[in-house]
Formats: sequence, structure tokens, C-alpha cells
Amino acid sequence: MARGRWAALALTGLVALGAEALRAQDVGLPIGSVPSPVTIENLDGDTVDLGQWIGKQPVLFEFWATWCPNCAGLFPRMEAAHQRFRDRVAFVVIAVAVNQSQRSIRRYLEKHPMPFVVLWDTRGRAVRAFDALTTSYVVVLDAAGRVVYTGVGSDQDLESALERVVDSGP
Repeated sequence: MARGRWAALALTGLVALGAEALRAQDVGLPIGSVPSPVTIENLDGDTVDLGQWIGKQPVLFEFWATWCPNCAGLFPRMEAAHQRFRDRVAFVVIAVAVNQSQRSIRRYLEKHPMPFVVLWDTRGRAVRAFDALTTSYVVVLDAAGRVVYTGVGSDQDLESALERVVDSGP
């Protein structure tokens, strides 16, 4: 539990410092690595295995919070990328368990719907497996489950990252 608290404090601290200063490839998992498939929850509390996406198809994971201004700024880029690639790439938003609850996330989504799968990382398992030190952290995996892109902030070029995984094929 102490490790989870440390991750939460680090996450909150980086957001407070302004994650916008961090750019693509500055944080998180190394390019070419494969994240560990961990189990987290959906917003109803049911167990969800991230392994259902890792190594099965290209996937974009975003670590997100209702209170994150960079996440809100990134949302139009996420929507545009989803509109363009939704048939070829899975989009999974992982809500971090810092200053929000499943209930507050559901209320937020009622007012601000998202066309993505939204999951809940109540114990910080995905945060640790993906080295997610801040919100608005995006990881793109190719169909083999390898990291091809990581980035942070509202000004990420998600479409270019996704073009690489879609054009590269299986």
C-alpha cells in the first residue's frame, strides 16, 4: 500500500508542477518494451484484464482524471484520433485513483460522455505497470504489444503515433 501511496503522490506532484512541460518520449515506458497486463476494474467494480488488448491489436491507453486540465485539453485530439482510427485501434482511458472515485467519474461522464472504454485503477496497478507518473500520459502499443509512443500533455500528436501502428500492420 505504501508503494501505491507513493505513486499517487508522484502523480499529483507532477500534475501540480505542470505536466505540459513534459513531451513525447520524456516519461514512462521505454519504446519497444511490453507493459505487464494487469487487472483493474470497470466503473461498476468488475475486474478487467488489460491483457485483452495488449498484444492483440493496436491500442492507445490514456491515464486520466476528471480534475486534470491537460486531460481536458487533450480530449479533442483523442476524439479526432478515435474518429479516424476507431475501427483499427482500441482506445482505453484509465482513470487514476487520485482525488476521484468511481461515482464521481460516472457523474462526470454523464455530463461529458467519452466514446472510449473507461476503466478504474483503484489500486494503482496500471499506473505502476505503465510507469504513469502523471495524468494525460498516453501510451500507444502496436499489435504485438510493444510501446511505440509515450507522451504527456494536451498537445500530443496522437494521429501520427497511430498512423505508425496502423501502417506497420500486424
